[in-house]
Amino acid sequence: MRTIRRKEKEIRDKNEVLSILEQVQYITIAMSRDNEPYLVTLSHGYDREQNCIYFHCAKEGKKIDILSVNNNVWGQALIDKGYVQGACDHLYATVHFMGRVNFSESFEEKRHAFEIMIKALDDNPASLIKKQLTKKSITDVNIGRIDIEHITGKKSEKVIISL
Repeated sequence: MRTIRRKEKEIRDKNEVLSILEQVQYITIAMSRDNEPYLVTLSHGYDREQNCIYFHCAKEGKKIDILSVNNNVWGQALIDKGYVQGACDHLYATVHFMGRVNFSESFEEKRHAFEIMIKALDDNPASLIKKQLTKKSITDVNIGRIDIEHITGKKSEKVIISL
């Protein structure tokens, strides 16, 4: 696998890389079937203990069709710090990851995944968990788990003028 070209922008601290996955509300994943790429943006929750990303989705559709044939994905999490006017530069922190998607069948894992996602996204997770996580809501939903196999981070924190 190719390494990062701009070494000065590489995030070498694994905790910083994982923190980006925990901070962002959305990730984008790319997948492919029959040499046709497909890209989706997902709300998610990162489980540091399991080194996986959980997301919920419908039980059918194009994403499910593709992942049932080829469960390899490439993903990105981005903190966009914005374009710097007058400097022709952009500040950001990004994480790229590769992994495989599997779908959870276990009630316990689905509940765990929901709790991870709610805690990552909601300002009042305890209330929402109590109100929303019923046996029916957990059973009826499709939970995807991206098992991360490779991860890198890159950031640009300050304007670098190069001539």
